[in-house]
Amino acid sequence: MSKNAYAQSGVDVEAGYEVVERIKKHVARTERAGVMGALGGFGGMFDLSKTGVKEPVLISGTDGVGTKLMLAIKYDKHDTIGQDCVAMCVNDIIAAGAEPLYFLDYVATGKNEPAKLEQVIAGVAEGCVQSGVALIGGETAEMPGMYGEDDYDLAGFAVGVCDKKKMITGEELKAGDVLIGMASTGVHSNGFSLVRKVFDMTRESLDTYYEELGTTLGEALLAPTRIYVKALKSIKNAGVRVHACSHITGGGFYENIPRMLKEGTRAVVEKNSYPVLPIFKLLAEKGNIDEQMMYNTYNMGLGMILAVDAADVDKTMEAIKAAGDTPYVVGRIEDGEKGVTLC
Repeated sequence: MSKNAYAQSGVDVEAGYEVVERIKKHVARTERAGVMGALGGFGGMFDLSKTGVKEPVLISGTDGVGTKLMLAIKYDKHDTIGQDCVAMCVNDIIAAGAEPLYFLDYVATGKNEPAKLEQVIAGVAEGCVQSGVALIGGETAEMPGMYGEDDYDLAGFAVGVCDKKKMITGEELKAGDVLIGMASTGVHSNGFSLVRKVFDMTRESLDTYYEELGTTLGEALLAPTRIYVKALKSIKNAGVRVHACSHITGGGFYENIPRMLKEGTRAVVEKNSYPVLPIFKLLAEKGNIDEQMMYNTYNMGLGMILAVDAADVDKTMEAIKAAGDTPYVVGRIEDGEKGVTLC
């Protein structure tokens, strides 16, 4: 068998080496205390003792960005999809009280295009920088026959740490607690299978400018998922104890808010307490989607919802604003059957 037989099968080893060289500068941006070893080893290493946590509990999460990838590929915009991947993972683990420590990514593609994959990893690195996490490893797999030449898939894995006594478990939740929501940037990374049914996924359609959006459809839909790590850290530093927290992802309000509740508590969310983003109004109108389905699929403008004691509301709002996020008082906790009421 000739030396270039592997290349003839569709796998370009040299392109793989080029990707590694291209991404080194992006990985270097994510360096933080605790990182051990260098990029390229068989396993990413992290020294947990550098966190200074007395009773460390590791909290991990893994996720992808779903069919939002198809939009990025169609629109040929790859520099923010990596931030989406990081956000989906770190937002999950901070909801349990974790400080994210490190991240690993996995990219699979039909054809290794170093310049394009560099854009993807640059987006991952930007998400890591925003989250304060180190990008300590990953995998780029060239899989001709499994994926088309222009296609790729992206997934990630985040690990964080929390002092056992500071975990957000929902057990402290009580009637009278106030719900505070933090603004999302748009659709984030869920519900794109429905988005693709509502809108034509052509370049012409995605390049269409909508007055109500203030941008093209493609730009609005590809707006990267908001990362709430700094906001949660700011709340903690302000001395506020968060009683419960929910990352609003696939399943929207109806599926995600109950996940933060303990038995005997019910969340009441006032729909008019915050502005629903124009992209959701456009989706509902163009797709003839009823209100319940919208709230059961999308974040509707709130990417994270948390519950605090009523006495801590002002302090929490100020802490969120100080981190650069936009908070709204959106409801309350009542005694009742575990679930959520939208009114």
